[in-house]
Amino acid sequence: MSISVKILGSNAASFAYNRHHTSQVVEVDYKHFMVDCGEGTQLQAKKYNVKLSKINHILISHLHGDHCYGLLGLLSTMQLYGRKQVLTLIGPPGLSEMITIQLKHSKTVFNFPIELTEWKEGIQELLVDLPKLTIKSIPMKHSIPCTGFLFEEKPNLRRLNKDYLTKTLNPLEIKQLKSGIDVLHEDGRTKYSNEEFTLPPRKHHSYAFCSDTKYDEELIKWIKGVDLLYHEATFMDEMKERAHLTFHTTAAQAGRIATAARVGKLTIGHFSTRYKDLSPLLKEVQTEFENAHLALEGRIFEINE
Repeated sequence: MSISVKILGSNAASFAYNRHHTSQVVEVDYKHFMVDCGEGTQLQAKKYNVKLSKINHILISHLHGDHCYGLLGLLSTMQLYGRKQVLTLIGPPGLSEMITIQLKHSKTVFNFPIELTEWKEGIQELLVDLPKLTIKSIPMKHSIPCTGFLFEEKPNLRRLNKDYLTKTLNPLEIKQLKSGIDVLHEDGRTKYSNEEFTLPPRKHHSYAFCSDTKYDEELIKWIKGVDLLYHEATFMDEMKERAHLTFHTTAAQAGRIATAARVGKLTIGHFSTRYKDLSPLLKEVQTEFENAHLALEGRIFEINE
């Protein structure tokens, strides 16, 4: 199984230089999760061939407009397209009220069910639990309640060693072996050794989306060892005081977090409109963490075997 992240938008505050507000689509095991939904997200989804019918979960990190003002428009488009299947919506305290008020005064009724959950501020909690995947919140330190999201594949079963397969294995014995259990004879003697008949499980993958936050080393414990990390990098380090005052991070600081957390790959986004050319931010983050990339719109970051 693999994880892919498609960037739909990566700008902070406002549209500039053909860069849009924060949004991305995470695909795991043929399931599609939208993370944040800034203004213009549905246009970006169409541009980059994201089928809205495949989106069954939308995760909102916080209620600043550049992360959520595209949500009502996207939900309305789903309604116009005749959506019937349930949509799971996960976001901060106040999201339900914000949606309800807009629907009330526009006299809008959706024909598809929405299951809305509001996460709790300042703690890590399990938000989504699927057969092969969990999504947990990651506490952020921002000017309003804000969270990141940790996508983790569940540990895989052991793999059958094809060199030792025999036709005498039945489905129950295969299940036992893949679960790490020896198959025994009725008298207790070992019939098939798990160590001999199986190989170690394939590595399970992880992705962390770290939304708006000031530099915070507490974050490291939540994201340690992830294969791919997205971290905001609104400013360059020469503006670290500005970053601190506005509860944001610099490119260099994002690189330091990635190094300390020993992540596999880093991608940065949430760029300030003061930067037309993003190459200096890339150069700065790579001085701290070499395997770093810009979260440019349309790019796909993949985690494979």
